[in-house]
Amino acid sequence: MTNERVYKMAFSTVYPLLVQKAERKGRTKAEVDTVICWLTGYDDSGLQVQIVKNVDYETFFKEAPGINPNAVKISGVICGHRVEEIKEPLMQKIRWLDKLVDELAKGKPMEKVLRS
Repeated sequence: MTNERVYKMAFSTVYPLLVQKAERKGRTKAEVDTVICWLTGYDDSGLQVQIVKNVDYETFFKEAPGINPNAVKISGVICGHRVEEIKEPLMQKIRWLDKLVDELAKGKPMEKVLRS
């Protein structure tokens, strides 16, 4: 799958998968929303607007109010790639989100997931 294909995926399609991943491990939709809002700067209503508008990943991150400055502290491997070494900015943001939800699903405390 090329990066361009990933960028054009509808966030509204990916979002339920992120929630399902977390819920399978006993976490909640609200916790997933907290993680997404922490990373992107959206508030709950702004997040819901993006889902309803059916924006793609590229637009979702382009319209984000502001990536959290602590996002650079996200490290580790997701989908076989070290997130801190990804050069393409949009792909790095997508992988940051994947990594945060992955950590949440693995039971990390919220304050550690959010790099507090």
